[in-house]
Order: sequence, then structure tokens, then C-alpha cells
Amino acid sequence: MGKQLSFMLPEIDREATQANVEKEIAKYRLYCFSVPEERLPKVTSTFSLVPPSNTNAFHSSTEDIAIERIDEQRKKEAYIEYFRKAVNRLPRKERQAFVLKYLGDEELFDYEVYNELGMSESYYHKKFKPRIFYNMAFALRVEVYLKKE
Repeated sequence: MGKQLSFMLPEIDREATQANVEKEIAKYRLYCFSVPEERLPKVTSTFSLVPPSNTNAFHSSTEDIAIERIDEQRKKEAYIEYFRKAVNRLPRKERQAFVLKYLGDEELFDYEVYNELGMSESYYHKKFKPRIFYNMAFALRVEVYLKKE
């Protein structure tokens, strides 16, 4: 007779996790302001972030030295790419909502997002938006677990 596996998943601290995701969104938006526009991912009509297709091939030692001196810029670009990959891991509808709400030229109000997606206010606030935050928290690895006492 087989045993049923039982998993005890740790409980998530919802407020701390949401705060962490909001910090990551703010960091992403700030980094996007400091990176040249041609190096930023573009939002496509399918609501995915597409990275630019730069080869980063350099042909002289002078260029190589110049690049080495801007490690901070590379770190920002790496973070933008990391964030882009996390967003693209969201299911299509969640990704669409996330891009509309947080990654457009202007942040939209919640009512604008759920109206655009054709869903009810209660569903958006009770089920959909929290799931987006949880999925982004896991994708970005910033989730916070409640401590057992």
C-alpha cells in the first residue's frame, strides 16, 4: 500500500512579500531611467519584454577598458534582464496586468487595469493581483516566510 506524500509548505508573509516586490519594481523603474534607451527591453504587443539584440562585441582595448570602468552600469543592465525574465515567466494574463499596472510609461490605477482585462473588481483584488505578487516574488526570489514560534 503506497503512502501519500504530504508537503508542509511554509506560510508566506503577505505584506512583507508584497513590500519586497514593490521595492524590486521601484528598483527596476529607477534602473531603466539610468540605462540608455537603446539598451532597454521594449514592451511588445503581446505584453512581454524583449531584450535588445546588441552583440556587445568590441574591437579595441580602449573600448574594453571603458567597459570595465562601468561595472555599475553592467550590474543595472543585468538586473533589468533578470527582472525581464521574471516578468516573462508570468502567465499571459498576469503578465499583461503587471505590464499595464507597473511597467508602462505611467502606472495605471487598478480600476483601469481590471477594466482593460475585462474582469470584476472583486476578482482582481482578491485573487488575481495577490497571485501576481506571489508569482513575481517567487520569480525574483524575494518572498518572505512567516517564522514559526
